Amino acid sequence: MSTSRTVACFLACQLVFLFLHAQPAKNKLPPKEEEVLQFVDPKIGNVGQLLVPTRPTVQLPNQLMRMYPFRADYLDDQIAGFPLLIVSHRLGEAFCVKPWCNTVTSESWNKKQAYDHDLEITRPWYYSTFLVDDEASVEFVPGKKTGIYRFSFPAGAESKTLLFNNCNGGASEFNFVSSQEITGTETYHDNIKIYLYGRFSTAGKTGIVKDNRVQSGQLVNGKDSRCSISFPGAANEVEFRYAVSFISPEQARKNYNQELASATFEQLKTSGQQAWFKVINQVQVQGGTTAQKRSFYSALYRCYERMVDIAEDGQYYSGFDKKVHTTDRPFYVDDWTWDTYLAHHPLRAILNPAQEEDILHSYVSMYEQSGWMPTFPVIFGDHACMNGFHSTVMFLDDYRKGLRNFDVAKAYEGIRKNATQATLLPWRNGPKTDLDDIYLNKGFFPALREGEPEPNATVHSFEKRQAVAVTLGASYDDWAAGELAKELGKQPDYSLFSQRASNYKNLWNPQAQMFLPKDAQGTWINIDPKFDGGKGGRDYYDENNGWTYLWQVQEDMPGLIELMGGKGAFESKLDQLFREPLGRGKNDMWYKFPDATGLVGQYSMGNEPSFHIPYLYNFTDSPWKTQKRIRFLLDVWFRDNIFGIPGDEDGGGMSAFVVFSSLGFYPVTPGRPLYTIGSPLFEKSTIALPNGKKFTVIADGCSVVNKYIQSAALNGQPLNTPWFTHQQLTAGGTLQLKMGPKPNKSWGRETFTAMHK
Repeated sequence: MSTSRTVACFLACQLVFLFLHAQPAKNKLPPKEEEVLQFVDPKIGNVGQLLVPTRPTVQLPNQLMRMYPFRADYLDDQIAGFPLLIVSHRLGEAFCVKPWCNTVTSESWNKKQAYDHDLEITRPWYYSTFLVDDEASVEFVPGKKTGIYRFSFPAGAESKTLLFNNCNGGASEFNFVSSQEITGTETYHDNIKIYLYGRFSTAGKTGIVKDNRVQSGQLVNGKDSRCSISFPGAANEVEFRYAVSFISPEQARKNYNQELASATFEQLKTSGQQAWFKVINQVQVQGGTTAQKRSFYSALYRCYERMVDIAEDGQYYSGFDKKVHTTDRPFYVDDWTWDTYLAHHPLRAILNPAQEEDILHSYVSMYEQSGWMPTFPVIFGDHACMNGFHSTVMFLDDYRKGLRNFDVAKAYEGIRKNATQATLLPWRNGPKTDLDDIYLNKGFFPALREGEPEPNATVHSFEKRQAVAVTLGASYDDWAAGELAKELGKQPDYSLFSQRASNYKNLWNPQAQMFLPKDAQGTWINIDPKFDGGKGGRDYYDENNGWTYLWQVQEDMPGLIELMGGKGAFESKLDQLFREPLGRGKNDMWYKFPDATGLVGQYSMGNEPSFHIPYLYNFTDSPWKTQKRIRFLLDVWFRDNIFGIPGDEDGGGMSAFVVFSSLGFYPVTPGRPLYTIGSPLFEKSTIALPNGKKFTVIADGCSVVNKYIQSAALNGQPLNTPWFTHQQLTAGGTLQLKMGPKPNKSWGRETFTAMHK
């Protein structure tokens, strides 16, 4: 054998060894579990087109303990460390750990470690990676408020050490209370304390960093707390088991004892698999391609990242009043309602209405504690973000779907206060301003002309007034407030809010056939709705241009159709949306509108306000165009690879669109318990409802080619309208569609608009 062949053989053996060393001991799933969970791939969408990618989150469904490695995105081949807790979606982490196999210096904490993508395993319940330079492996499994890391060091490593540091700039502390125990405190978002309690499977020698110098010690505190624990040479494998708490150090220890006192790494892994199987298997699909199943089930997985239950043993810390409260129900935080009211909350109302009721109850508690009904509730309170009070729509939608296990009267009190006393300014919380008085008195939010200086110091310097977007969003919210008032027998409020629900018409410019801004005096401001308004169009719109906001009247489609001159003109405008050229290079477009990704003409699949638009053909005489558009959009923009999400996914906000659309129906107007029909991806989809019944969509002959509905029946009765009700869904039954390769242009033309009056 030649020297080169000997070397090649040796290297091949080494690679095999490294691969086996990096792989965890696998618990083989039962065949039924493996059948569905094999299609869940957290890596889908891990590289964003322009903005934020999906995150391969490892957690139990809707639970506090979340983890993914510190790296820029999937293209990054180095890991900076491993967080002990993702505190909030895209809003920070707490505590960090990483293995270290070399001499420990003060710079060791700052050094990144290379890994091999092909030696990384990411499942919703389990994570493993191999650090190729260090030849150390890292594994992780989550509990509810706990986690277990397992570190494997190479036998001949110079050092077998774990390095700990914090993720935030506030006061922090690490304390090795023994050679096998550690406690910690980190300050998040200025004033929220996060407490840590953990144990090591092997005793070690502890160290701290003080005055930027590594030295022996047990306790370190300050704003840059760093510490280490080094294990003896024989300790090739070390487990770090830990718990966190937002309440107290004692509660962190209690959480540890409740979850980890007797549970092993493998038991936690197995129970995590079972927890994910339970929620993923609730929707069973047959047919379709493997890629479609991977895209669908991975989207369903992402719908369980948020919200998260932060209740701990009958208590929870609330960032809304900075107090600890007792509770006999979960307390959920981490929701961005501007993104999630459209599809995420409606999906949960189907799959887990009891959980959705707990979420509504949490919202009401937040109102009682803070004085305002939140729209972006996170761990530190209501995050002032985006625009609108779309939690109003969420409450109406759930109420009309029969969800009542919350204080409805108190919820309405908060909704009414937001609608009458709160500011509409984007990215601001608090009482109304003089700009809001113009909306209340004149029926539109005032804008400035391009280049005109902002005289109101309350306006966010980057987010601007977003005057058209705010007016359209407030009209929807006012409609929802009025409809809920009517449900509750509050006729004066219904009259007030239903009148305000028509405010969107005040910005309809009949000459431009667009929603355009007005100044405070009510004079039109002439703009190019395709491109004007500064970064993201934020002077007038928000993240998208006037072509997207042309359709933001979900609550009154008949009214919008009338403004456009009837169904024919409405349909033509929809066609034009998908065909309208950018009018400039993509680099110019995306420099100003980086959120408007997934473009088809002027339609932006990569941003939430666009979700309902392709379904609007069901309000015309051409429902077949909805079937065509939905299939095209799913096929083009939602692929089963790392680029498989066209925009900011927002922790389930966009994924819920994929789930609904793949099943073949979608809630165009949250607040009306109706679903409009698209084009299913699968021959058969079955939802196991919590009431013990099943709702099944059968698409006979469905395939990549056969995307058009030829005929439909609901529970055996012919269905000639492209919609059905939430009540029909939850009663169980079967929607049967016959599919074909060419459109049946006569199906579904019975008026859908009547249901929106």
